[in-house]
Amino acid sequence: MIAFRIDRRSGTAVYAQLGEQVRQAVRTGRLVEGDRLPTAREVAERHGVNPNTVLRAYRDLEVMGVVEVRQGAGTFVSAAPPPADVTGQLREELTGWAARARTAGLDLGTARALADDAVTDAFEEPNDHA
Repeated sequence: MIAFRIDRRSGTAVYAQLGEQVRQAVRTGRLVEGDRLPTAREVAERHGVNPNTVLRAYRDLEVMGVVEVRQGAGTFVSAAPPPADVTGQLREELTGWAARARTAGLDLGTARALADDAVTDAFEEPNDHA
């Protein structure tokens, strides 16, 4: 089950934070097809937010095809994650990189910024194989 983290200082709406965390968990394989999300009431009580905020996040995810609502049963992941062998290997490489960054004295914010820049650059490069 996913453990949500809400950053009230981020400037990002809570429903958007919840939705992004579910999408991220699916992308990384932490949530897989068929996994049940906590109820809106559970999330609301745990994080002190309005249940309608959670429901909005879940509705947005449903529209995107990431989750499906099963009447009387709950909200379940419907999107399949990338293959585990690919994500597992990449996560292992990134974990090693992050450990080296920490050992080198980078703080979390700097490491995230560096990683984000590198990923953005890699995805924006023209495809040489096309």
